[in-house]
Amino acid sequence: MTLARRQFLIAAAAAAATPQIATGAYSDSHSWRMITSWPRDLPGPGVTAQRLADRISTMSGGRLTVKLYAAGEIVPALEVFDAVGSDVAELGHTASFFWQGKAPASVFFTAIPFGLTAAEHAAWIYHGGGQQLWELLYADFGLIPKMAGNTGMGMGGWFKQELHGIDSLKGLKYRIPGLGGEILRRLGAVPVTLAPGDIFSALQSGVIDGAEFVGPWSDTAFGFYKVAPYYYWPGFHEPNGNAECLINARKFATLDEALQAVVINACQAENSFSLAETKWRNAQALETLATKHRVKIRRFDDEILTAARDISGDVLAEFATKDDMSRKIHASYRDARRRAIDWSRISTAAFLNARDTLI
Repeated sequence: MTLARRQFLIAAAAAAATPQIATGAYSDSHSWRMITSWPRDLPGPGVTAQRLADRISTMSGGRLTVKLYAAGEIVPALEVFDAVGSDVAELGHTASFFWQGKAPASVFFTAIPFGLTAAEHAAWIYHGGGQQLWELLYADFGLIPKMAGNTGMGMGGWFKQELHGIDSLKGLKYRIPGLGGEILRRLGAVPVTLAPGDIFSALQSGVIDGAEFVGPWSDTAFGFYKVAPYYYWPGFHEPNGNAECLINARKFATLDEALQAVVINACQAENSFSLAETKWRNAQALETLATKHRVKIRRFDDEILTAARDISGDVLAEFATKDDMSRKIHASYRDARRRAIDWSRISTAAFLNARDTLI
């Protein structure tokens, strides 16, 4: 065989091994916009959103570039859901409990009072049928949801006055969304829904008496400690802070298989990374709040926690009667919670109890 013949065969084999590159099948590029419910670069969800946009752009080799627009830059924080579904933007980064009025069962995909922790929630979504139900719920809105960040266990919130039992909640104007808000309403409080960027001014002006958001890292950035010195735990209403990436289903369908995989895998990577980041940053921020800012960190009274837990079962049971989809999602979530409790009791909970009592 001549050298020329050998070189020809090698070149032909290489071309056959990379048909997509040779044919230019993946040569197209896309420029997408991501809108969010968060102020730009807000520690926690704002940082996560930007990093997700960057992950997609980098992982795609520049074939899918994503530019982030923070809350209010294109649409207000609480209009992200409709905006992505109506082609205003291709992606959104937000939290599902904001959409309770549009799709009641959306609350199950962020935080349920006394519900699943972040790890348990991921188990349900990835392996327990949660993702399929979530996609069915959002399908009529032209959206595909994915987990894309988690702030972990939340705090109970910031208050201007110290709380002493259930009577302290009577008439208390408290920023708290989702089912946690309904539980607090039944305990006598007045739940208020506000976009994250509006919480501080509402606390400062007296429009609200207390507010929960996420945890020490994110809350410190907003400066809530400056106007509400009492910081309560545990965040029974938010045992996990799952954030969602909303994907415009029509635009997603225009992507080739490789780019679709980039979007999905970027969401999964950010979901895991952000949870670890928040866990680390929260511990640091809590220490700073206590030592530098002299925040008064308090535990909710047993009376409040017991009453909230007892009411939560009734709230969820009533919620399940809203429509067929709510019933299906509630049944799936309830089964996942039962499984999680059985295992966590003799694994994570038992270990943490042993670790703490032996210190």
